[in-house]
Amino acid sequence: MRRAGIGLAALATVAFGTAAAPEQPDARPKPVNVQLLAINDFHGALEPPGGSGGQIQTDAAGTKVNAGGVEYLATQLKELAAEQKKHNTITVAAGDLIGASPLLSAAFHDEPTIEALSLAGLDYASVGNHEFDEGAAELLRIQNGGCHPVDGCADGTPYRGAGFQYLSANAFVTETGRPLLPPYAIHKVQGVKIGFIGMTLEGTKDIVSQEGVAGLDFADEAETANRYAAELRRKGVEAIVVLLHEGGAQSGADAWNVNGCSGFGGPVVDITNRMSDTIDVVVSGHTHQAYNCVINNKLVTSAASSGRLVTDIDLSIDRRTGDVLTASADNTIVTRDQAADPKQTKLIARYREALGPIAGEVVGTTTEPITRTQESLLGECPPAGTGICGESALGNLIADAQLAATDDETGAVAALMNPGGVRADLDAGPVTYEEAFTVQPFANNLTTLDLTGAQLYCVLEQQFTVGKTLYQSSTVNYVFDQAGSTAPAGDPCAGTRVVRGSLTIGGTVVDPAATYRITVNNFLAGGGDGFSTLTVGTNPVTGMIDLDALVAYLKAQSPVSAPALDRIRTTAELPAA
Repeated sequence: MRRAGIGLAALATVAFGTAAAPEQPDARPKPVNVQLLAINDFHGALEPPGGSGGQIQTDAAGTKVNAGGVEYLATQLKELAAEQKKHNTITVAAGDLIGASPLLSAAFHDEPTIEALSLAGLDYASVGNHEFDEGAAELLRIQNGGCHPVDGCADGTPYRGAGFQYLSANAFVTETGRPLLPPYAIHKVQGVKIGFIGMTLEGTKDIVSQEGVAGLDFADEAETANRYAAELRRKGVEAIVVLLHEGGAQSGADAWNVNGCSGFGGPVVDITNRMSDTIDVVVSGHTHQAYNCVINNKLVTSAASSGRLVTDIDLSIDRRTGDVLTASADNTIVTRDQAADPKQTKLIARYREALGPIAGEVVGTTTEPITRTQESLLGECPPAGTGICGESALGNLIADAQLAATDDETGAVAALMNPGGVRADLDAGPVTYEEAFTVQPFANNLTTLDLTGAQLYCVLEQQFTVGKTLYQSSTVNYVFDQAGSTAPAGDPCAGTRVVRGSLTIGGTVVDPAATYRITVNNFLAGGGDGFSTLTVGTNPVTGMIDLDALVAYLKAQSPVSAPALDRIRTTAELPAA
């Protein structure tokens, strides 16, 4: 907790309290120095990620270095901890350690990732939305251990559970009103107590499948943090850290700076501004961005994703009062030019052997890199800015694959794909099954349903309300009105971003009164990502798994090139009247 004082931001350093006058000797005992090492959004990235997802930009000229991989992350954590000579190091994480993982981890229900992070010395982690991908019961198994109820112990060894503690202060069991997992933990260092409160974003229900969040409720982040901060204080804890799976992003020319806070915005700003003064540090995540900020006199950090960065946080704590005197942070790149941790290397080799040859099966080829990078429809494309994103080459390809998998069987004439379901890029050359899995790891079923033309317009307008532009098959085209208005949350049909009469399917103008067969995944069909309009679709037919559709398309169409980004036009592109 901070007593009376003003946070002074200088390269993400906060000073609390009032120093003694120079002419008066400071009679206080030496403070306790504590090091927090923080990661977030690891997503099962045991092996070094490929493409842009495995790099960090280091200067304004665009220079990038390869980063990440748990062998190097473990080494980096050890080296940073060694710099804290009194061994007062606590390693923490801000959610999404598992879920949306590459095949090496996902094939074993993310047990390899939990084992690896336990080996690396992780102490506490908040839950994130992806911790709920397989439901509450599976998350409890991940924490406590035991073989999977269906697949058993797939690698042939017992699963002992996490060697660290997950925290879920704002994820409640609906029936009991109690947190699913402990809301906080108290860690003692040289007699000083430090409290860690762990939370996911309140909107978790909107971005996880209905099955994943069944029987759970999620509370406001700031209100929850303040509630448990007060409880911690009653237990004599004054130094309080929130591990929050919600975040923000920098914008502008300096947004590349992993230790910057340039043009910063996002949900974490409002949440932090509503937090009690008793909270000192917010370790955040979810947006996969790097930043190092001071907000509301609190240190607010994030370490990108996939273990590419470690946030090294130094706290100076008053030995007598337990108050945080100063807090500073530095985001450190996990480069691959350091020694690989041998225990992690052995773990990866064991699971790679258990995985078998399916991972390396070539399922297609690409003529060029096909990426998730989205074009901008308006302003600077999020999360780096506050504009509106549009198409991506890989998103378009996946939508085409989903239409190809359902057009004959279900009569589908179009497909729509959520951007959050596209998790990695495809490099040029051969594509293996494992690489395709890394792109689409969720195993969502394709669902084809009836929507009227009017409902389709509502779905497209809802994109701009929820802030997520759907990828569409090549059969779909429309014009985006840069001067139009975004619909309010309660009335998605009221928006004017999509020019009426511009929406076509197969080159024919969509009739608001006609009915069309549209393919989405079961996550979207259930209203995921806030697309509530899709839940009114009728006559649903469940199809194959989305990954199988992608693999089938790659096999049938290879060599595959990046689709053109010409399915959404803007009013600025139209010829003058």
